[in-house]
Amino acid sequence: MKIRQAKKEDVPAIVQMLANDKLGKLREEYRDPLPDTYYHAFDNIFNDPNQELVVIENENGEVIGTLQLSFIQYLTYQGGIRAQIEAVRVHEDYRGKGIGKQLFQWAIAKSEEKGAHVVQLTTDKKRPEALAFYKSLGFIDSHEGMKLHFV
Repeated sequence: MKIRQAKKEDVPAIVQMLANDKLGKLREEYRDPLPDTYYHAFDNIFNDPNQELVVIENENGEVIGTLQLSFIQYLTYQGGIRAQIEAVRVHEDYRGKGIGKQLFQWAIAKSEEKGAHVVQLTTDKKRPEALAFYKSLGFIDSHEGMKLHFV
């Protein structure tokens, strides 16, 4: 297994994984060709030094997982950096095989390397299996998150 920075040609595989769950089906538009909005977003992420969009490949070079790691500079914590993990997905054929754990180990190590004082994430309350997985990795549900959607 190899974790690497995502490339533009990985975008369809990433979007397919994002769309392949009960919540993703409601908000993603996976089709061929993909809407240009995904490629525009990829370009913005790729060119932002505070963003890491990565994929993990199997032994055949196929993309089987992804996550986005964002570094957020704060004034709190004496000018600390927070690392935010988002959009974690593992291809359905590879779930339960330690792929997600490998992605998280990479993200945590990268966050420490970048000097972050905390790694945080949010998860939808409709994903109890994800919550259990994050807890198994040592994350604690110490805060209550809130969102205000505009769409």
